[in-house]
Amino acid sequence: MHPTRHLYFLLLSVTLLFSCKSVEIFKEKTELPIQKYYASFVLVNNELDLAGFADPVLDEKIKEELITQLTAAGMVYDAKQPDLVIRYHSNEDRRQREQVNSMNPYPFWGMRMYDPWLFNPMRGDMRSRVSTTNYELLQVIVDFIDPIEDKYLMTLTAVTEVTNPKTKHKVALKALKEATATFVELNLPNSN
Repeated sequence: MHPTRHLYFLLLSVTLLFSCKSVEIFKEKTELPIQKYYASFVLVNNELDLAGFADPVLDEKIKEELITQLTAAGMVYDAKQPDLVIRYHSNEDRRQREQVNSMNPYPFWGMRMYDPWLFNPMRGDMRSRVSTTNYELLQVIVDFIDPIEDKYLMTLTAVTEVTNPKTKHKVALKALKEATATFVELNLPNSN
């Protein structure tokens, strides 16, 4: 293989590695270990037509994906007598991040150390540029409620950043998948 192809594949793999957004999961009101296996569930958002996201298309995708993931894990959707009541919502917070880029690659050392004009603020190469990037802090919050004991079993919050509005749906679904996988792992029948 040609050396430039190796470099191309290396750069592509590094770009893909760093372009994946990380998702942090926070557990609140958690009863660990879970005392019983929950085999059936109902999604409050589905039954009462409650929106958990401002975007109706994203809300529908989240609703469908949550039901799909839980049924794939062996749980059954039961609107009449569920073992578990689930509700989801989101917190979508727009933010800005400032980044300072120094234009001088040798501010205190190197080739220009003895230059008497080094710290002259009028020189263009000594000024720093400040760039601002917009992003959205996205939280997918899923509440798991035991209707028989009438208590919160746990609240899982998946937190991630959305830097490009075009990828928001994909990032939100990934965050939901992480939260659901955390619950499914804690709800395994043989873990009790």
